[in-house]
Amino acid sequence: MKLLNKIIPFFEAATQREDRHPFFDQIEKLFSNKTGLAGLIIITFFLAIALFAPLLTPYDPIENALYEQLKPPIWESGGAIKNILGTDDLGRDILSRIIYGARVSITVGIVSVGIALFFGAIMGAVAGYYKGWLDNLIMRLMDILLAFPHILLAIVIVAYLGPGLKNAMIAIGIITIPRFARIVRASVMEEFEKDYVTAARAAGATDFRIIFNAILPNCMAPIIVQASLGFGSAILDAAGLSFLGLGAQPPIPEWGAMIASGRSMILRAWWVMTFPGIAILFAVLGFNLLGDGLRDALDPRLRD
Repeated sequence: MKLLNKIIPFFEAATQREDRHPFFDQIEKLFSNKTGLAGLIIITFFLAIALFAPLLTPYDPIENALYEQLKPPIWESGGAIKNILGTDDLGRDILSRIIYGARVSITVGIVSVGIALFFGAIMGAVAGYYKGWLDNLIMRLMDILLAFPHILLAIVIVAYLGPGLKNAMIAIGIITIPRFARIVRASVMEEFEKDYVTAARAAGATDFRIIFNAILPNCMAPIIVQASLGFGSAILDAAGLSFLGLGAQPPIPEWGAMIASGRSMILRAWWVMTFPGIAILFAVLGFNLLGDGLRDALDPRLRD
């Protein structure tokens, strides 16, 4: 308690000073934005259950129990309530599989967005900084990728690489690169005309140093917003690929694969595919809401 009594006044003083860091303004605006706060709460919930999955799951998410297959939600056995969300056709607990599925979905988001961000930022920064023929070459390549329906392009890539969660993450990362490349290019072109870039060039700084040490740090706001939105899109794409049998393979507990396994029994065991679908809905909704909140907090044009 004594430590909290010291920390809280310090934090309040830091956030109320006239010369306080803009970071505090952005955090304050994010927490005052109901949309962004709702998204942050939802995402924190999924991160928590993914992190503490072994402690939260009542049953093994992979072990079969055929004598308990297709049990409805909250059924009783020996006077005890079992399987709050029911079981699937192999007797596996739906709740346990959804909790572990959060780990898979978050991993997909991190890896896919990481791939897209790394290559998209480099290509967009190079195109925006050098312009000319190099800009045309990179952007026309991005236009070609954007011309294909993104899920169809992902299916083609996974079909070439082979079904599996790892290849699905690579495919989702590749199809997301153009979004980051276009955003970074536009931001770099806007920053290129500013005085600090001219001063850095006059001082003899290398192009690499100007791009990655000077320009890109000032382009982080739209990149962060796109990364948040990209997480939700990656989770949705991974679920789609797994639903088609091209993503996570059995017995990995992935939400899209769980929906696929329950589609043939929707009338007699609705819970098998309904609850994983709800998990996807809220996970994607959370990242989209957070993206909107971050946009409002990080965009200076939207500040009061």
